[in-house]
Amino acid sequence: MARVLVVDDEPSVRDVVRAYLERDGFGVSLEADGEAGLLAARALKPDLVILDLMLPKLDGLEVCRRLRAESRVPILILTARGDELDRILGLELGADDYVTKPFSPRELVARVRAVLRRASLPDEPRSRVSVGALSLDLDGRRAFLAEREAPLTTLEFDLLAALAGNAGRVLSRSALIERVWGGDYPGVDRVVDVHVSSLRRKLALAGGSALGPGELISTIRGVGYRLDAP
Repeated sequence: MARVLVVDDEPSVRDVVRAYLERDGFGVSLEADGEAGLLAARALKPDLVILDLMLPKLDGLEVCRRLRAESRVPILILTARGDELDRILGLELGADDYVTKPFSPRELVARVRAVLRRASLPDEPRSRVSVGALSLDLDGRRAFLAEREAPLTTLEFDLLAALAGNAGRVLSRSALIERVWGGDYPGVDRVVDVHVSSLRRKLALAGGSALGPGELISTIRGVGYRLDAP
């Protein structure tokens, strides 16, 4: 039984999330502030953390940063509907996915299952993929650009691997959702744009000032994205 840690300061949110997760067979632990959530994550070692960003004592972004520095536990963040900057920051700090409030509890459970499924996927048969200065260690799930490692989340690595495996070809948003999130993913195409934005920033940092954020992954307007082969 997978165990999920829910960190949210709203009792009604915690109760609803717990009810739906337990109904689907998950074990659930609850915390109401960032400090307690961080301590619980370290002690319980859950299979996934659902993390609100607006938390007392220690905000969710800081909790996410500290967790990712010491653990690969999947993190699903909860944000207000209009806070795109917070979502991007959360993804850059290592979150694997996000859900906006108010949310459908059924969608949240589906997202939890999708994140856990991605985290448990076996490695690809190939051990390494290289495209120009970009190199992916598929066994170790590590990405290097110009020999500098880019600290990617599980989802970002899968997204980059899908693009690198089809270098020079345009992949539509729906094709990327199918390959990375799975055909039963309940989200919308916009989620691809948010993750590509975060991925570009991390690759730009790893590649140094010589590589602009748009020089490796191109946006094909109205279609999708292409990783440009040299």
